[in-house]
Amino acid sequence: MRNINSLKNSSQFSGVYEGGRSFANRLLVVYVLPADDVVKLGISVSKKVGNSIVRHRVTRLIRESYLNIRDEIPYGNYIVVIARSAAKDKTQAEIEAAMRQLLRKHKLIDNKNAENEDQNKGSFNKSSDNAD
Repeated sequence: MRNINSLKNSSQFSGVYEGGRSFANRLLVVYVLPADDVVKLGISVSKKVGNSIVRHRVTRLIRESYLNIRDEIPYGNYIVVIARSAAKDKTQAEIEAAMRQLLRKHKLIDNKNAENEDQNKGSFNKSSDNAD
């Protein structure tokens, strides 16, 4: 079972909205608020995104993206991810890339990890450190 510490009530969400910083792209808006030694995730998908089936699908994609990158996120943050309506037709990889981009803007994950991802996806143009 994959456990996610999540924000539970509207007062926790409101605290992150009011006290946190936000960055956005076409698919997502991410608010981050420094907290205790825990990472808590909140996901918000509005009715403007689509019907309940679409909203639940987007929620699952965001949750799965978070699970893929949560080991890179340092402890001590509350994170709220808001889906924009452009996210409804996107794949899990696109959602994850958008989330990574925003977490890099928040300086929660390293750009170094983005370079490693590029290498794993087939861009092997970087020279080897063991060339000598």
